[in-house]
Amino acid sequence: MRHITRRSILAAAPATLALAALPARAAKQYGPGVTDTEIKIGNTCFYSGPASSYGTIGKAETAYFKMLNDEGGVNGRKIVFLSYDDAYSPPKTVEQTRKLVEQDGVLLMLNPLGTPTNTAIQHYLNQKKVPQLFAATGATKWDDPKHFPWTIGWQPNYQMEGRAYAAYTLEHKPDGKVGVLYQNDDFGKDYLKGVKDGLGDKAKSMIVVEASYETTDPTIDSQTIGMKAAGVDVFVNTAIPKFAAQAIRKAVELEWKPLHILSGVGNSVAATLKPAGLQTPRTSSRTFT
Repeated sequence: MRHITRRSILAAAPATLALAALPARAAKQYGPGVTDTEIKIGNTCFYSGPASSYGTIGKAETAYFKMLNDEGGVNGRKIVFLSYDDAYSPPKTVEQTRKLVEQDGVLLMLNPLGTPTNTAIQHYLNQKKVPQLFAATGATKWDDPKHFPWTIGWQPNYQMEGRAYAAYTLEHKPDGKVGVLYQNDDFGKDYLKGVKDGLGDKAKSMIVVEASYETTDPTIDSQTIGMKAAGVDVFVNTAIPKFAAQAIRKAVELEWKPLHILSGVGNSVAATLKPAGLQTPRTSSRTFT
């Protein structure tokens, strides 16, 4: 899962509705969720839980479709956008997605958020032949039309992003000791692989700490303390905002001053830097995002 700008959402949404602009069939034989007057679209988002700061994405999408409907909808149809909270919990995502498909009868799932959460529903949606459209995650696994023809990814992948951070490190700290903080799932492991691939032959000597965390962990203090103790001077922080903010605060408390690289997932001013404390005395390290 990475941080997604509202501009990207609004740019992608019209493409989603292209199907609505097609002339109605004479026999009026529509797919699930489609009538002469409306189209039902499903979505899951994190309105609560450890990644609740991403709830703004679902709210922005809801506001966009309201604006569209207020202007008359698409080809005479109103868009019924049903966005349910899954709390960044895969079992909850499965529950909410089944409700959207089997009870609400949506035509498709649009921009469901998160790597572990999309993973949990991928098989189900493909079995049901319900489009998993523009999955809001940068994991590499979504590009698999042979096995999952009903799934379409969207974002640049996390491995490419990790490679970019590795290239920056090689240019600015070629002899650095690197520590990578990552989420223990496909999302985090993609970042880690990207950093390793980007460092190439130097990965084994440069990466001295690979510290994972679970989304259920209360803090990542122990991981941060361990990195300082290991002499890490390049901290690649690929955590979601909650834990990225904790790492920034803990580094300040420890008076630890690495080159601190924040990933696209955790570089939000509102969701990461403000909770970390914009007025907190900073270390002299640079933060690269």
